[in-house]
Amino acid sequence: MNVPDDSRFRREMASAYRSGWHFIDLVTAVPQGGDSLMVTLFGEPIVITRGEDEEIRAYRCLRRPRGAPQPVRCAIRYGMIFVNLDQRDHQLVGAETTTATPRSA
Repeated sequence: MNVPDDSRFRREMASAYRSGWHFIDLVTAVPQGGDSLMVTLFGEPIVITRGEDEEIRAYRCLRRPRGAPQPVRCAIRYGMIFVNLDQRDHQLVGAETTTATPRSA
């Protein structure tokens, strides 16, 4: 029987779990324009920001020298922030627009 080595197994698992939408936090974690939140998802640093236009955006922080942050798909649904690191085109079923205006109860 062929048993995969630990690093190969971790790469395969990360590849399988990277695709799809992942919950990050509530939109209240970045309440005002200019606020940001840094998270690590599957070993990659991701910055969630709220712009002055009140839009919430996500960026992958590249480790190479002089690398600009790479945009990551970000969706807001029911007051929660979701990101998708996969480069293929996936849809969050029934996703709201990325408008981050907090909703009152």
